[in-house]
Amino acid sequence: MKKAAVLVAGGKGTRMGGSISKQYLPIAGKPVLMHTLEVFYRVDPSIELIVVLPESDFELWEELVKNHQFTVPHHRVAGGNSRFQSVRNGLKSISFDEGLVAIHDAVRPFVKEEVVAASFEEAARSGSAIAVVALKDSIRKLTDDGKSFFQERQYFRLVQTPQTFQLAKIRKAFQVTELPQFTDDATVYEHQGWQVSLIPGNPENIKLTTPEDMVYADFLINLSKTPKI
Repeated sequence: MKKAAVLVAGGKGTRMGGSISKQYLPIAGKPVLMHTLEVFYRVDPSIELIVVLPESDFELWEELVKNHQFTVPHHRVAGGNSRFQSVRNGLKSISFDEGLVAIHDAVRPFVKEEVVAASFEEAARSGSAIAVVALKDSIRKLTDDGKSFFQERQYFRLVQTPQTFQLAKIRKAFQVTELPQFTDDATVYEHQGWQVSLIPGNPENIKLTTPEDMVYADFLINLSKTPKI
């Protein structure tokens, strides 16, 4: 099956507190987005890689690609006014009609290659594959009147990306009008009445959002360079 990956990098990263969007911030001397692209390229160099960026960032991205001599082949697509619209633009730009597509947050550069590969395998089998991790902490549900109630954590999962689908089905799902309950691609898919399949993600696959996350990112990079005994 043909494969594509849509890396969504449309955010401005206001919670990071800097003048540059988080997808362009350096980790180990290289922008976050480049690290993420490299993960998918290592899984399968034939994957059609699509980066969805704000159109106003095109020039900046091209300059970064040139300065870092970045050679991983990819296509650049303009994002929309929301994540839903940006993903839809990315899906429309894929050059084939039958195959698989992984939709991934560009600021999750620490997804394991095994997770990406497993997501394609499961999506080919069942139609979808959503990376999730189990909760470690106890959780409570808050009510509107200020009360809280214990919840059994084994019945909950934290949702990550990639979220991988058979291309024809997810394209059909994104033809609907955007709704507030569309918090990720899985909820758009479920809106069609289809059940999603879950696969194990990896805990370090966090979405880089705050300055503290960048400190953790540097730690993970340095850890990966430590010789194993």
